Amino acid sequence: MANKISDETIEEVGILAKLELTEQEKKDAKADMEKMLDYIDTLNELDTEGIEPMSHVFPLNNVFREDIVTNGDGSLDTLANAPLKKDNSFKVPKTIG
Repeated sequence: MANKISDETIEEVGILAKLELTEQEKKDAKADMEKMLDYIDTLNELDTEGIEPMSHVFPLNNVFREDIVTNGDGSLDTLANAPLKKDNSFKVPKTIG
């Protein structure tokens, strides 16, 4: 392992994450973080020259569609059953004095 993480760094990470870690949990977290950093170093060895960065695995075209009303929302039919109406809305009794 080329990457070493200090005990102070593990303490700081624990504080920032608001975790109370036992000594064994600190030791395990330290080993896991070192493995992650080693793996990142391995990935950095790859030749990525000329490879275009991407934000998605699959190509995305325009994912939005035009809003087309096909059958309406039926609000006029619903309002037809209302006991009281005002300006295309239900009128309800005042509940707060």
